[in-house]
Formats: sequence, structure tokens, C-alpha cells
Amino acid sequence: MDFLHRNANSQPQAARVNGGSPAPVAAAANGNGGDKFKKALRGEPKWLRVVFLILLFSLTVLAIAIAMLFYFGKSKESEFIDHKKYQAVFLTNGQVYFGKVAEVTGKYVNLQSIYYLNSQQQPATSSAQNEQTTNFALVKLGCELHGPADQMIINRDQVSFWENLTTNGKVTKAIDQWIQQNPNGQNCDNTTNTNATQPNGTTGTTSTTNKNQ
Repeated sequence: MDFLHRNANSQPQAARVNGGSPAPVAAAANGNGGDKFKKALRGEPKWLRVVFLILLFSLTVLAIAIAMLFYFGKSKESEFIDHKKYQAVFLTNGQVYFGKVAEVTGKYVNLQSIYYLNSQQQPATSSAQNEQTTNFALVKLGCELHGPADQMIINRDQVSFWENLTTNGKVTKAIDQWIQQNPNGQNCDNTTNTNATQPNGTTGTTSTTNKNQ
């Protein structure tokens, strides 16, 4: 009996941790993913490993460069805004708005203090029976039927281009004249048969602007 007992005790026993259950044997596959990748590289020629590392580094640099270009490239357009001047925003549908461009991003153009031109057909005169002249009156946005606020967020895809206006241009002078004629701001109490400032400095009749004070 003692001989059998001694033989049984002589069998290797799993190590116990703090008198508890046997400690698990460390898995041989620990970190197998990284080890297999390293072993695969070790099995390749040295020049191939160098090429692979260079390619990986180049792709990383390229991804960072594209991200920086995407982030900083579009924001540079706002640097061309001359905040001391008015801007003209030309839309893809042919409409043009004038005002102050506050911000330009890759998604929208933020336009404030908005004006636009209203065309007026003039009847033919006796000296030119077959010709009609078209006058353009500058209109301040705000007194339209839907009562828009004096701010417009325009989708960037709808903008063909925008430009800064010179201080001595006809549109800028017409805006300055409108401001002088309306020192208290826009008055939409009467929007019928009111005067609109024309870019040439004269006035013409229109039904969409406010009454000059």
C-alpha cells in the first residue's frame, strides 16, 4: 500500500497558487498574431522587409498630408474676404446678392446685410420704337412677403464665385446712399410704390423695397 501510495504521489502535480486551484498553464499562443507577423517578416528577404516598412511609412505620411490639406485648404478661402468692403455672391442660377460675407467654408457661405438688384423694363421711346431699356434698382432684403432675416446661409455648391467690391463701384455707392437715406434702418410698413436706389445714383419705382425716410 505504501509503495502504491508513493508511486501515486510521485506523479507530477500542477502548481497551486495560494492553496487554491492549480494555476493555468500559460497559453503558448499568447500574442500569436504579432508573433506570426514578425515571423513572416523574418522569413522574407531583408530588402523586401525594408520595402514594406518604407511603403507603410509613406502611406502614413500621405494620409496625414491629405487630412491636413482637407482641413486647412478649405479654410484659406475666408482669408480673401476684405471685411472693410462689400462682397458680391454669384449663384449658379444667375442670381446675385450683395452684402457682407462673414464666413466661407466648404459647406456654406454666410452672407449678411444683403441687397440684390431688381430689373425694371422701360417702355420704348419714340426714337427707338423696337428697343426697350432695362434699369436695375438696388433692393434691401427684408421686406419680401415671407419676411426673411438679414442673413443668408448659401450652400457652397450653389455658389459659382464671390468677389470683393471696390469702394467706388456703383453698387457700393448705391448701398451707401441707401444707408444714408435710411438712418433708422429698414421700414417695411409700406412696400407698395416705394423708391429703390439705383446703382447709377438715381431712383426708380419698385414694389419690393421699403419707404425711404
